[in-house]
Amino acid sequence: MKRLFIKTLLATAALATVGVAAAQDKVIKFANQNAAGHPIVQGMEKFAEIVAAKSGGKIKVNVFPGGQLGSDQANVSALQGGTLEMASMNSGIFAAQVKDFAVFDLPFMFANGKEADAVVDGPFGKKLHAKLEEKGLVGLGYYELGFRNITNSKRAITKVEDIAGLKLRVIPNPINVDWVKALDANPTPLPFPELYAALEQKAVDGQENPVATIWGAKLHEVQKFMTLTNHQYNPQSVVISKKFWDSLSADEKKIVGDAVTESAKFQRNQARASVASTLDNLKKAGMTVSELPAAEQVKLVEKMKPVITKHAGNVGEATVSDLLAELAKARK
Repeated sequence: MKRLFIKTLLATAALATVGVAAAQDKVIKFANQNAAGHPIVQGMEKFAEIVAAKSGGKIKVNVFPGGQLGSDQANVSALQGGTLEMASMNSGIFAAQVKDFAVFDLPFMFANGKEADAVVDGPFGKKLHAKLEEKGLVGLGYYELGFRNITNSKRAITKVEDIAGLKLRVIPNPINVDWVKALDANPTPLPFPELYAALEQKAVDGQENPVATIWGAKLHEVQKFMTLTNHQYNPQSVVISKKFWDSLSADEKKIVGDAVTESAKFQRNQARASVASTLDNLKKAGMTVSELPAAEQVKLVEKMKPVITKHAGNVGEATVSDLLAELAKARK
């Protein structure tokens, strides 16, 4: 009887140990609006792979692309409430939480990826992410959505005046509404998951997004014309719920943080390497792709300048000055 009691006690202890180990395992739901196969989603999948390897399988990451877990705004609320662990979304969306993030929506700030990397990976990008903590969010790094271009179903845009009168879907924020108005077009703010249907039903004439997003969301099926305007650069903040972050051990935080850094480098390389082939795919699918003549591109930049002036004060003069200073360093 004594031996049986000891065996039972040991078995119970073993089960308890297994239970504790299981309880220590973590599961991360990682959400994004882009379709499977998009460079952003590829970065998320690389993050999941790195975390699994570094944690020995103790931290599992489930990737949810294509807006499966709701809109960006719904994801922000879920992150703050602790019902969603991670998400990647346009950094400018966080202007609803911290106004400084609207600086990433100002048109024609960045000329190329090198400048963008210097800004988001440097003190400026880290300083902005640090401001999210009091809002229940922790910024861990930046992926890249890329440079945005205008598409529509009405006509080829060969001069700035061709944009006038078009009904364009924009990300719901004041800067995007105003730059569309500055071109005498009609802005229609819509969440991304509603975009395809709106284009298909002709509720809007066009939209603006990077080429990878246009291809990944199959917008070429409902849009005939694309003009390479490169009018905005979108970094994508990779954020984690502060409630979840605070539940992690120091070692777990290091694993997750390092995995974001590694996957961001991979993701940006993937995004930039895919632009030319994606443009070819869009052309083969029937899209007419064009560029504005140099003089018209200059005119487009000039049309946007009043929008920058108007919103610089709302964003914060210090934040805009800091960004311009970082850009000046990157251009030396």
